[in-house]
Amino acid sequence: MNVNDLVASRYRIIAHVGRGGMQDVYSARDLLLETDVALKTPQAGQAARRFKQSAILAARVNHYNVAKTLDYVEENASVYLIEEFVPGETLEEKMNRYGLLDPYLGALVLHHLSKGIAASHHAGVIHRDLKPSNVMTEAGVNIRTLKITDFGIATLTDELMEEAAQDGNLTLSTSGTIKGALPYMAPEMMFRQPGDHPGPPTDIWSLGAMMFRLLTGDYPFGVFLQAAVNVQNRTRKAWPSFMTSKAQFRPLAQELQAIVEACLSYDPNDRPTADRLVEMCGQLCYSTAERLNGTVTGLIQNGYSGFLTTSSGSLFFSMDSVYGPKRPDQADNKKVSVARYPGSPNARAHPVIVIAG
Repeated sequence: MNVNDLVASRYRIIAHVGRGGMQDVYSARDLLLETDVALKTPQAGQAARRFKQSAILAARVNHYNVAKTLDYVEENASVYLIEEFVPGETLEEKMNRYGLLDPYLGALVLHHLSKGIAASHHAGVIHRDLKPSNVMTEAGVNIRTLKITDFGIATLTDELMEEAAQDGNLTLSTSGTIKGALPYMAPEMMFRQPGDHPGPPTDIWSLGAMMFRLLTGDYPFGVFLQAAVNVQNRTRKAWPSFMTSKAQFRPLAQELQAIVEACLSYDPNDRPTADRLVEMCGQLCYSTAERLNGTVTGLIQNGYSGFLTTSSGSLFFSMDSVYGPKRPDQADNKKVSVARYPGSPNARAHPVIVIAG
């Protein structure tokens, strides 16, 4: 599609903004309501026969943490799904830049994603392709908005999985959708047989695998076929020691690890429901303080503490507030993300996260 193309005499194409394993995504202007929307259409060669059914299912989900399905259009032998437009970037893009999330931000993400998944499960909709690239948030260091996207292709994803299973081995599929999903895919989905339709616990496993990566910066089972082999062998990477080595992070990190462990239970019946996850997250104590980008300007006390500069001025920090495998002074650009708290004679930075890229 081209800029200024008009769909259904209502949606004017603004720009092509993304391409997933099954669909192209455009930003468009709803000329009737004078608002921006996301317009999605199956890529060439992708089956569109169940796109309408998927749209009907997705439209049942109405929750702040889920991008809302607004409309469905069939025109000139093409089909289109109209979805709430969420400006910003995906969690995948954010992780590529920041590397990982500290336990406070991790708890916030888990809490809100659990709410969105719970709402979808109440509506009878299973995502089946939950991963960081299907979660939108605002651009930059902060995470105040979280919306799960692509519920509109949940049924299509299930259809694709079924076709791959009928070919004999889902894990050997060349589909970009399946390859991208493997690091987060539940074992009952990964090794499904023709006719199997795994239920809501598949989303819980995916959420647990996502959280492992967000908190550690690494995939719990690896990627692509390595993930399939490790899931089958029940070989998962260990939690890194930096999560619990410092007293400031240890209690919350241990609580998050316990929740993720439950989500990654191999027996689907042993995993918590999404409702239970929301309850568990409601018991967590985590900060929602605004985050800032900063640059380390100097160290004192033999490198135990130091100062950094942000848009809010100079902040003091201790190495005990650094979360992750690397100290700020070990980073090439000395760039960090922090939260700011009152202090004297300087405001304090906690936590301090080294920016990966």
